[in-house]
Amino acid sequence: MFNLDTFKTYSRAVAFSAVAISAIAFAGPAKAAPVQLFPFFQPLPPMAAPQPYQPYQPYQAPTYQSAPSEDQDAVEMPARFRRQTVSYATREAPGTIIIDTPNTYLYYVLGNGQAVRYGIGVGRDGFTWSGIQSVTKKAEWPDWTPPPEMIARQPYLPRHMAGGPGNPLGARAMYLGGTIYRIHGTNAPDTIGKHVSSGCIRLTNDDVTDLYSRVNVGTKVIVLPMTERRAELGAATR
Repeated sequence: MFNLDTFKTYSRAVAFSAVAISAIAFAGPAKAAPVQLFPFFQPLPPMAAPQPYQPYQPYQAPTYQSAPSEDQDAVEMPARFRRQTVSYATREAPGTIIIDTPNTYLYYVLGNGQAVRYGIGVGRDGFTWSGIQSVTKKAEWPDWTPPPEMIARQPYLPRHMAGGPGNPLGARAMYLGGTIYRIHGTNAPDTIGKHVSSGCIRLTNDDVTDLYSRVNVGTKVIVLPMTERRAELGAATR
């Protein structure tokens, strides 16, 4: 038999379930992320702010500091031994080299009563010499082969040494006639102004490079004896 009360109770339960399901259905999409209709399109990045206009600047090559010379800042050279142009009275022709042994100067005659004066190191006691020679050979960064006379006195010396900063002949050498003597540079600039060599004339590497640029093969070289000590002639002109 049909039970009216049971039917009403059942209808209320069905209606309540439908309302609950509808509420859940409508509440769910509100919390879900929006559906992307075209997922293969990516959003564009934000545009950067425009930069202010910069005027054209021409390229400038970087500057480099030149390497110091061998003698630079090695020793504090006394003013009188620094290369300078001085008054020098002589009848010798321009281009002549005069070695003032006792005063440890080398003069390169310019003419018109002037000369370039360099401080030099000369032969020690018993090893000075004098006379007239000429430049027979020039060499840059020369090799050193000690002569037999020097090896006999100093057997520990090398028989040969390649040219370079450690070579006793320094940056340049000018060979004098058929002798064993040379005008050359030195890796010991503190010996300028002293009587220290075995007869060769030494200058700083800077000075011998300057002299080398002025001198030609055949240049006349006058070496004054120790007994002919001369006073310093004139003041520097520049």
